[in-house]
Amino acid sequence: MTAHPSGLVTEAFEAQRERLRAVAYRVLGSHADAEDVVQEAWMRLVRQDEATIGNLAGWLTTVVGRISLDLLRSRQAHPETAYGHEHADLVVTPHDEPAPDEQVALADSVGLALLVVLDSLTPSERLAFVLHDMFAVPFHEIGQILGKSADASKMLASRARRKVQATDRPAGPGREHREVVHAFRAAALGGDFEALLRVLDPNVKLTVDTPGGVVVTLGATEVAAGARMFSGEVARHRPVLVNGIPGHMSWRPDGTPLSVIAFTVAEGRITGIHIVVDPAKLASIQLSAPA
Repeated sequence: MTAHPSGLVTEAFEAQRERLRAVAYRVLGSHADAEDVVQEAWMRLVRQDEATIGNLAGWLTTVVGRISLDLLRSRQAHPETAYGHEHADLVVTPHDEPAPDEQVALADSVGLALLVVLDSLTPSERLAFVLHDMFAVPFHEIGQILGKSADASKMLASRARRKVQATDRPAGPGREHREVVHAFRAAALGGDFEALLRVLDPNVKLTVDTPGGVVVTLGATEVAAGARMFSGEVARHRPVLVNGIPGHMSWRPDGTPLSVIAFTVAEGRITGIHIVVDPAKLASIQLSAPA
């Protein structure tokens, strides 16, 4: 027989909903997945005997953490599904000084840039780092989610922290980022193969979201050889930040979005290029073509 939570428990869950959604989002990097995880946590609460829950907030955090961890591990086991999450939630803002009403969107974009770094962590490292460093969850509770001791969970978070500190860049891409992206565009437009190789990391990954699915190309030679896709004449384009990463957005002459390109830059070279040409994803971007 299905239990029905009391009004007090329902009220307490609603009070926790935003925090739970934030936890799941930081772990998974997708608003849609975070919503699904929180809904699943509610369904499990409905089936749970309230008398067995001593600390509802802690119980819910544990449930959300375990569901999120399972989903992360599923992505790792099926890498082809993970590609679709790299920029699952596109936040595109002009790459210039924001107007006051753009500050909130830009702050969200800068926060999303961290998700790119978190993608380099193992599922256990990511969960431990997010729960402890972002939400101050004690290590003994994290250990219960991971099936590890508190000390082991602390070591996972510490290792993740070192990776983040080694990889993360200051908020707001600087001049070097812009110069590298500009050099790539100039080389692509000019068909300069050698110049392209100079700005591409040898292990660069190109990911293209198309209406028919995601296409991935690995390696500087292969990416440079296909760079003619960047050389088409575009009526209007502008520099943008895509989830905090420097890039460009282009529009057709009639003003409809054509593509969004985001570049990940490290140590003076492009390590990742993500292109979105899927009209369904482009339609969600609230940014008008320049005059």
